[in-house]
Amino acid sequence: MNAIILTGSIATGKSTVASLLKLYGYSVINADEVAHEILKKYSNEIEKMFGTNERKELGKIVFNDENKKRKLEQFLHPKIKENILEKSNELEKYNIPYFLDIPLYFETKNYNEFKNIVVVYTPYEVQLQRLIQRNNISQEEAQKLINFQLPIEEKKQKATYVIDNSKDLKYLQKEVDKFIKYLKENR
Repeated sequence: MNAIILTGSIATGKSTVASLLKLYGYSVINADEVAHEILKKYSNEIEKMFGTNERKELGKIVFNDENKKRKLEQFLHPKIKENILEKSNELEKYNIPYFLDIPLYFETKNYNEFKNIVVVYTPYEVQLQRLIQRNNISQEEAQKLINFQLPIEEKKQKATYVIDNSKDLKYLQKEVDKFIKYLKENR
């Protein structure tokens, strides 16, 4: 009821928005952090399945093999979702808005019970330049990472609300302020 999905694409500023929302006092459940907890908790099972439980090695294995990727997702995703839903149920008791920071929300198609979706939007060219600078990678590598996800323009179309992060941090803060005002008015 009170959950709002916070998503975007790589290098669009979703983590910055999540940090700003926390500064405003909102709770944010971070799916990546939950995934790390689950990876740690089930490291023995994962090592038996893939020969390693080290995240970078695991990433290399599944990034290059669709079947292994699917196998890992089928093992992890239900456990991650269960944990996120438990945390959500705890926050629901307070009857105030909170956020689920799910980077690959649209790609996983795994959280249909949530209807309000905020997309942190950055035009492709800006996204590409930020990713190249942030990760110190080539344009080709950055394009590959971006193309691994649903295009940001598509995500923007599916959003309940869009936070524009096409400029600087000051502009982004104003966008988050506008969003919080919207949130309070539409409660």
